[in-house]
Amino acid sequence: MSKSDPFGFDMSVSSSKKKNPRGRRGMSGASETSTRQCEHEGCTEPGKYRAPKSPDSLDEYFWFCQKHAREYNLKWNFFNGQSEEEMARRMDKDRVWDRETKPFKKSTEERAWARLGVDDPHQVLGENATRNPGKSITGTRRLPPTERRAIEILEAKDHWTKPEIRKSYKALIKVLHPDMNGGDRSDEEKLQEVVWAWDQIKDSRNFKG
Repeated sequence: MSKSDPFGFDMSVSSSKKKNPRGRRGMSGASETSTRQCEHEGCTEPGKYRAPKSPDSLDEYFWFCQKHAREYNLKWNFFNGQSEEEMARRMDKDRVWDRETKPFKKSTEERAWARLGVDDPHQVLGENATRNPGKSITGTRRLPPTERRAIEILEAKDHWTKPEIRKSYKALIKVLHPDMNGGDRSDEEKLQEVVWAWDQIKDSRNFKG
């Protein structure tokens, strides 16, 4: 497309920059178009480097030469005159770009439960809410009958890894072993089942080790 149109307008980016040269900066941060003199007392160098006047006037600037801009920046403190609480609040806002997180609005269903004095719909079920969470979050896997029985005895899930199942096995051993129950051997048969179940799982190729 031609840079000039029938109406005589030049729409190119380079043309825009030539017409509006302000704001162009070099790699050092110097304003290439500034014609100001350094505002440091007694300095006659060109003022090509800007520095904010105060934390409350971040859009108003002093103009310095490079040397005096560095000196000013070393002394300038954004938090000058603020208490620790004010500094903490300012830093918290900066972490979220001054956009504080707002709580999600409750859905129509949640508001309906709230009118009945229920914060969580699961409260309606009472103790039964989490009593039967299901056998597996990934669905029932095909396992040999002995391994399926072993999983049930160990109170484990069929998607667990061997280390996870072993934790359940060790927890059951601690509960059932006579040494942990003052010599009571009433759970000895159950204990033998748990040991048998772990023997089926530990050598199985159906569970990740």
